[in-house]
Amino acid sequence: MKLSVRVIEARNLPAMDLNGFSDPYVRLQLGKQKVRTNVVKKSLNPQWGEEFGFQVDNLNEELLFSVLDEDKYTNDDFVGQLKIPVSRIFESDDKWLGPAWHSLQPKNERSKNKDCGEILLTIYFPQNNSSLDLNGSGVHGLQGRKYADETIESSSSGPLDPPSPLRVEEIASSMEDKSCMQNSIADRIAQIFNKHSDTDSLASKPPEISGPEVYENKSEDKSSSDTFEELMRKIESRDQGNEIPNNLPGGVVLDQLYQIAPPDLNSLLFSPDSRFYKPLADLQGSTELQLGPWKFENVESLKRVVTYIKAATKVIKAVKATEEQMYLKADGKVFAVLASVSTPDVMYGSNFKVEVLYCITPGPELPPGEQSSHLIVSWRMNFLQGTMMKGIIENGARQGIKESFEQYASLLSEIINPVDSKALGSNKEQVLASLHVKPPSDWKLAVQHFANFTVVSSICMGLYVLVHIWLARPSAIQGLELFWLDLPDSISEFIVCSVMVLQGERLMRMILRFMQARIKKGSNHGIKAQGDGWFLTVALVEGINIAAVDSSGSSDPYVVFTCKGKTRTSSIKFKKSDPQWNEIFEFDAMDELPSVLDVKVYDFDGPFDEIKSLGHAEINFLKYNKSDLADLWIPLQGKLAQACRSKLHLRVFLDNSRGGNVVREYLSKMEKEVGRKMNVRSPQTNLAFQKLFGLPPEEFLINDFTCHLKRKMPLQGRLFLSARIIGFHTNLFGHQTKFFFLWEDIEDIQIVPPTLSSMGSPIIVMTLRPGRGMDAQHGAKTKEDGRLKFRFQSFVSFNIAHRTIMALWKARSLSPEQRVQIIEESEAKSIQTDESSSLGLDDVSMSEVYASALSVPVSFFMEVFSGGILDHRVMEKAGCLNYFYTPWESEKGDVYERHIRYKFDKNISCYRGEVTSTQQRSTLSDKNGWLVEEVMTLHGIPLGDNFNLHLRYQIEDLPPKSKRCMVRVYFGITWLKSTTNQKRITKNIMKNMQDRLKTIFCVVEREFAAR
Repeated sequence: MKLSVRVIEARNLPAMDLNGFSDPYVRLQLGKQKVRTNVVKKSLNPQWGEEFGFQVDNLNEELLFSVLDEDKYTNDDFVGQLKIPVSRIFESDDKWLGPAWHSLQPKNERSKNKDCGEILLTIYFPQNNSSLDLNGSGVHGLQGRKYADETIESSSSGPLDPPSPLRVEEIASSMEDKSCMQNSIADRIAQIFNKHSDTDSLASKPPEISGPEVYENKSEDKSSSDTFEELMRKIESRDQGNEIPNNLPGGVVLDQLYQIAPPDLNSLLFSPDSRFYKPLADLQGSTELQLGPWKFENVESLKRVVTYIKAATKVIKAVKATEEQMYLKADGKVFAVLASVSTPDVMYGSNFKVEVLYCITPGPELPPGEQSSHLIVSWRMNFLQGTMMKGIIENGARQGIKESFEQYASLLSEIINPVDSKALGSNKEQVLASLHVKPPSDWKLAVQHFANFTVVSSICMGLYVLVHIWLARPSAIQGLELFWLDLPDSISEFIVCSVMVLQGERLMRMILRFMQARIKKGSNHGIKAQGDGWFLTVALVEGINIAAVDSSGSSDPYVVFTCKGKTRTSSIKFKKSDPQWNEIFEFDAMDELPSVLDVKVYDFDGPFDEIKSLGHAEINFLKYNKSDLADLWIPLQGKLAQACRSKLHLRVFLDNSRGGNVVREYLSKMEKEVGRKMNVRSPQTNLAFQKLFGLPPEEFLINDFTCHLKRKMPLQGRLFLSARIIGFHTNLFGHQTKFFFLWEDIEDIQIVPPTLSSMGSPIIVMTLRPGRGMDAQHGAKTKEDGRLKFRFQSFVSFNIAHRTIMALWKARSLSPEQRVQIIEESEAKSIQTDESSSLGLDDVSMSEVYASALSVPVSFFMEVFSGGILDHRVMEKAGCLNYFYTPWESEKGDVYERHIRYKFDKNISCYRGEVTSTQQRSTLSDKNGWLVEEVMTLHGIPLGDNFNLHLRYQIEDLPPKSKRCMVRVYFGITWLKSTTNQKRITKNIMKNMQDRLKTIFCVVEREFAAR
């Protein structure tokens, strides 16, 4: 009988090559039958999608899957293997196994690599096996099965010939007679000749082979008679949420937006009654076009076959082409179709196939509310056998594919209106105008806050008590009760009263929270941009499935955007798992084009509580075009975010206010660093550079150099330098190697002295930051501690290349903090000099938070505010970094003032915020001590601009002989903006302040004792 095996894909395979990838293929073996799949180049998660058939002679045999890594010059490396007994498949339900993931095993237990990855397989016995394929080989492993000569003769005609119903019944009845295993040819022959009586009984009846064939044809007609829409509904119901397949490595030949819904575009391109194929065949000169019906094969894949005769060209004559189309994904919104084209009549045509992948995804919503579709067509050459003409064949196929899809795109544009992605993303005002926050109604807020168990139970308890008061009679005064004071008479009454008080307190808190939410609705947290240059505008629309970290099953999320050292923070959405922000953030103009935008989502508990990350993401502007950025859903990374499948909906716009002068201005600035004239490249050169690496249109080429990339062997190519990336490309005998990484990814650049292998030229070694540039790891020489190292050598003009690389790297790697450090230091003495001398503490409600009698004199304690050694030690112990202060200056009379600035250590605040403070010092009224007043402002902390902190130190001298002083500290907070949970924030700050004061006083006493 026939066994069908479908090798679908593999995942998490170990890297066997030095480039961090493998070239895997699968070798299948059953007995002496051996087959293998195609090789997938440079992949650890290869997709094959190939099917094979085996003739089963013995159910005791094992089906062996061996995954190997192809090597050109050495033996293929072993990756992993899998053994599945045939009997396991035969005994499974419906004789069907899969599709299921199987773990690959090493060759032996001594192998170093225990984790060999997984492989996805489907293995089954086809339902139309004649007599269960019990031909001469079918007796192997089948327990005592009796059948006639006609059965053997009919089964020997082919593995796909179906049995007649009569023979199936005869076999089924004879299977119950014996239970012993017969594995030899002699046993089979003996069994055949011993069953003449059964044969005679069957010979009197005519063979009924045609009956099942008619039945099979009817089933095929039934499946093919379904309309295309019905087939789409069936495959949509079977879609298991598979990921969208990646573009094929041969390149993208069509990438266009169309003004049509994705299902309609799918129907236009692949429906049997489509009006697109015949005009396309006439335009390309193809003849004898035959579109086969769509049919389900193996119950899991929808396929069809298209045949036609390709028109003759200058190189080859007209040949017949067979195109097998198969749906990889169809969920109603996303469609992916893989077409495999074979032309066996051309020279070396049996050695290769051309594979074309059509991906249809939803495009951005158009302004009138219409839908759009994004069509991407990519291709690759799949060589079934090696040949010396591989490079020539691939180049010829590339030219033919390019010409064919130019005609394909032009015809499609005549039928459907294409959408200009540049014009779509440029209308920023129209897109942002839709983000108006509609304030929720009071009824909606009331339901949101009061529709819970606490309110309902409180109302029920209140009504119950009122009814009890109405029904009960007044009781006599007893115990310690007064005529106006009625106390609980038992423990149970005391418990009931306590519960009611607690419920009333919780209800009052909810009422206050509702009032605050009503006042805060419709607030705007956007910041307008200033300056001239590159403007970055980010619209935060919404989030879905945000992880819940609170005990209430929700969280208080807010989002922090960071670009080139500048941050923007969204508002906090309390108790939301699907928050709606609809907020717009604008970054100040940047002189240089930004590369990435970091997005981090946090849960807010308090300024000094431990930070809780709900997820993070990175938007690389080099991987998106304007239309994609205009409507972007980004999945969040992180354990919590990936477990909950959290996503953010953003609209990002990157605009330039300087026009075409931005390139000339940037080059003129680089000329001063390099010391050499730099010319603006032509638009054609820039366009070719952008297409080569798939870059957006605003990226421009600065310079390129011929050099060698050092890996196993030196690889000659060209090194391309632009404002944001450094890229390398080579094409050696048809094998392309290209990669790029950001300038910000580089951690260090070193120059190695010239060697004989570098042809007398120094070597430039670039070391990337940990975890960065992983898309380019196939070009790295080594990988140490997560850092990739790239070695470039044999430059024609090394000095110019070195100066240009260093100038571009320094311009991008210098952080904004380092750039403004000199300005900050020069202006440090004038911090807040325009502020009033009065700190305004008289209007603040302050309470005592700490009081202690210290065993130190007043004069020594005041050194804490002197700026000396004790001052620095105290601030260091209190977790204050980068401590800076100005000298005390007289403001009026005996009042002195100074300004201080420092940053919190991460152990004090995970936000590492910055503090600016103004202190005033004056003597007490009785001249018996000092009064120090301080106003603190927190920067870089959520809601830090909503309040100011006020401290008052009152230091009094105790009797002189004791050498002690009394220190009292008062604390107050001024709310500049209204916000929710003010009590929680105040409590958090006060607790941190008390701990900090204890630390300061302990350090003062310890330092005094040490003296």
